Amino acid sequence: MAIAMHNLKPAGGAKRKFKRVGRGNASGKGTTAGRGTKGQAARTGGRNRRKLRGFRTVMLSTPKLRGFKSDKPKMTTVNLEAVAGEFGSGDVISPKTLAQKGMIASAKGNVKILGNAAFKLKKKLSVAGCAVTGSAKKAIEEAGGEVK
Repeated sequence: MAIAMHNLKPAGGAKRKFKRVGRGNASGKGTTAGRGTKGQAARTGGRNRRKLRGFRTVMLSTPKLRGFKSDKPKMTTVNLEAVAGEFGSGDVISPKTLAQKGMIASAKGNVKILGNAAFKLKKKLSVAGCAVTGSAKKAIEEAGGEVK
């Protein structure tokens, strides 16, 4: 049988029968009729439910929600100093090679190589498939390497 709007049903146990309280002993709810013992909630017309407040007070009482969280996956960052320490001159740096050396957890995500203005690169490195900051690109190219 095909699923259609007219034959959809809630999952078993998802709907509970409404409890009709205050209908006497014969209703099966005992002497207190399912209202507990004494107090305002046990009386007819009892229960001081919250009154509707004006919208201004509701707005003032709700906490401000600040900031923004992006669904976009974050790039894995690696410092150029750490890369220079692990790789030799003339090596090709890619997410796959970084993962093999254990510098990043997985080669699946995006990788960004961060530079440091104080650090001077002395090895000729070739970067492929990685995002590179401006200072890292400058350091790699000054050392004779290339960024693809």
